[in-house]
Formats: sequence, structure tokens, C-alpha cells
Amino acid sequence: MQKVALVTGASSGIGRALSERLLTLGYKVLGVSRTIESSLFSSDNFSALQVDFSKEQETLAFCEKIKKENIHILINAVGFGRFEPHEELSAKTITEMSYLNLTVPMLLTNATLRSLKKSEGYLVNINSIEALRASKFAGVYSATKAGLKAFGDSLFEETRRSGLSITNINPDMTETAFYDALRFGTSAKEDEKLFAEDIADALEHILTMRKGAVVSEYTIRSLKFGITKS
Repeated sequence: MQKVALVTGASSGIGRALSERLLTLGYKVLGVSRTIESSLFSSDNFSALQVDFSKEQETLAFCEKIKKENIHILINAVGFGRFEPHEELSAKTITEMSYLNLTVPMLLTNATLRSLKKSEGYLVNINSIEALRASKFAGVYSATKAGLKAFGDSLFEETRRSGLSITNINPDMTETAFYDALRFGTSAKEDEKLFAEDIADALEHILTMRKGAVVSEYTIRSLKFGITKS
């Protein structure tokens, strides 16, 4: 039977690259985002599911629906960031970032965990280098990503006897639309940034390793550091 992967944030950036790689590896992919269309992918093994995870009731309804699916891989890639002095962030931004980056992955994991454990599958959280360090103007974003990392680490210990593999991937700055609404972005130089395909390479490595071994923490950095300001 073809194994099923559920990928959030699948319409662009890292989520899209991971979906494309999973299709190449022979998985059936359920790609989820607010505006996703099946036409984004040429494979018949891709199904688009439109869900606005910023809306609690819509998220909870989707979680109830997905409990009925046999999910082998869950990839939590949905999220966003705002980087400002903390007093300049609106309460709405703080609440939405916390919910989308941390609460939603925990809810989706809760909904799919029995299936993931039964199939001895994979849970992959797309975190950030900010989960591992302290940067100015990144307090809320870093807190959500550090929280997601702590969740993955704890769940690994909790489910270890089940055969479920859990990995936190912590990418450095990656060239995606993530930075479109920000005052800074990735460098123009290829050795000063990551590409979404680099994260897909990491995913393939995780999935093709001997099942008795788990990379629980996968941090990917650019060889050099660079940044642009807008």
C-alpha cells in the first residue's frame, strides 16, 4: 500500500520543496495550505487540501477529519515570523504567531499520532536556527520555534518504543517567500543562504536511513553568513 505524507505549508517555500521530494520518493502527499491547488504539482499522487490554520475552528475541524486517515509522515512546515522590537508587535501578531507556529503543529500531531505510531512512521518539525540561539527582535518567533523543538524532543522520548521517528530540522536563512513581508532577506550569494532543496535533501536523508537510527536534530547552516536589508 502506498504510504501517505501530510505536509502543511505545502503551497510554497520549504513545504512545497518537501512535497515535491516526497512525490519523487513515491509517497502519496496530502498538501495543506490556505490557497493550495492540485495544479501546483504534476503528480497524480498529490492532493490539495485548503485549510486556514490561522482559524481555530477550521483547524480543529481538519484535525477531526485527518484522524480517519492512515498517515505515515507528518511534516509541520506551516508558520510565519515577524521581527520587531517586542513592544512594537501587536497583540494580534503575537497571538497568531504563537498559534500557527506552535499550537497548530501540536494539534496536528495529536490528531495523527496513533496512525504515525502504528505505521512506525515519521514526524518532522520544520523549526529554525532561531530555536537554538537568541537573536534580537526575534523573541516571539524564537519562543515558538524553541517550543516546537521542545515538543518534538519530549515526544521522541514518549513514543520511543513505538518505532516512530521524530526529527527537528533547524534551517538557517532559506531563500523563500518567508522574507517577502520583512525588512531583511537572504543574501544574493549562494554560499550565504540555503535553498528549499537543501531542506528536501535533509528530509530524504532522514527517510532513507536505516530505521533503527534516528537523526533527532538536523541543523543546516549556510557556509557563510549574509543578509540583505530592504
